[in-house]
Amino acid sequence: MATVATSSSSSSANIAFAKYPPPFAPARTFPQTLRIPIRHRRRPTSTAGRVYASASAVTPAPTPAATKPDDLVEKILSKVVQTDRGVLLTKDEHQKVADVANELQSFCVDEPVKCPLIFGEWDVLYCSNPTSPGGGYRSAVGRIFFKTKEMMQAVEAPDIVRNRVSFSLFGFVDGEVSLKGKLTALDEKWIQVVFEAPELKVGGFEFSYGGESEVKLQITYIDEKIRLGKGSRGSLFVFQRT
Repeated sequence: MATVATSSSSSSANIAFAKYPPPFAPARTFPQTLRIPIRHRRRPTSTAGRVYASASAVTPAPTPAATKPDDLVEKILSKVVQTDRGVLLTKDEHQKVADVANELQSFCVDEPVKCPLIFGEWDVLYCSNPTSPGGGYRSAVGRIFFKTKEMMQAVEAPDIVRNRVSFSLFGFVDGEVSLKGKLTALDEKWIQVVFEAPELKVGGFEFSYGGESEVKLQITYIDEKIRLGKGSRGSLFVFQRT
């Protein structure tokens, strides 16, 4: 009897607990994967407002190479050779020579008068005023009778300058006129040369004529190959070492 009562009491308790589920038990079972519907928006077909990136590489403009004095020397020589020392050049061509000379001036040594490169034999290759070197022998009338063969300048240490112009008189009589002068440095760029009376040789004759003369010249560039000078009246000279 005691056993039956215990069993009946236990069943009643189970029924009571069945009516009231434990508070920690899940009320319902949810699926393990939660699916959320996603709406896809159609992209607009209009191209307005779009920014496009270019895939092509932009090549920077090449930087011009710095001008070298050797290049300028070759450039000025190419403009003055075979021009009868500037006689055959037009006004515009003379200006182009002057432009290159101005560029070369920026490469000149600080004290060209003291530079040992000044000494040597030089061919007077060009003058912006063709009648300046050679005087009357190089004037428009003088060139009819005197065809210039050479125009040289020798600068000898310590202070001697010798100018010589050789020519052909009427095309068959050779001659030359020469001057000897003393060089004096006025400052680091300017020199002064006082010449003795010129000597003239024509055929078998030789004599002196005239008197002393004086010139002033600024050395604007000098190297192993050329020398540039500017006279007190602005004439530009190009000398080439022989």
